[in-house]
Amino acid sequence: MHIVRAEPEDATALTHIAFAAKQHWGYPEKWMQQWRESLTIRPEFISSSETCSAIIDGQPVGFYGLCSDGGQLRLEHLWVLPEAMGGGVGCALFAHALERARALGFQSLEIESDPNAEGFYQRMGARRVRANITELEGQRRELPVLIYEIERAIAHASRLPRGPR
Repeated sequence: MHIVRAEPEDATALTHIAFAAKQHWGYPEKWMQQWRESLTIRPEFISSSETCSAIIDGQPVGFYGLCSDGGQLRLEHLWVLPEAMGGGVGCALFAHALERARALGFQSLEIESDPNAEGFYQRMGARRVRANITELEGQRRELPVLIYEIERAIAHASRLPRGPR
């Protein structure tokens, strides 16, 4: 697997990944349709944001997108094809996103997470700071908002013992 900068012409493939990953959680089709706009990756998004893809055997299997909003950097997307989940793709993409965030001069990364992905981000070292409450077809949804403090985490990671290489 290698991680590369996505190109605008990758938008259709990345949209497929986003939809497949979201559907993996078993959401109703009506909800998926309501999320169509936010899950559709447009060429303009790829051109204007830090968007990178994980490639295995020449095919994208996951991607992330970073967006700056004033002084804060947000992880706008991080999706992995269901058949590639559990193989380290998400961890590699998240680590790559953190490297890019640090290179861009940011000290933290904000993440509004799908409730099913919150545990992943917490295992990666992010901490929950609040929740955004929404309603979908009369059902209350709580979207966790997490912060990953890049410099503190890098200092912590540098003190951890390294395994065999």
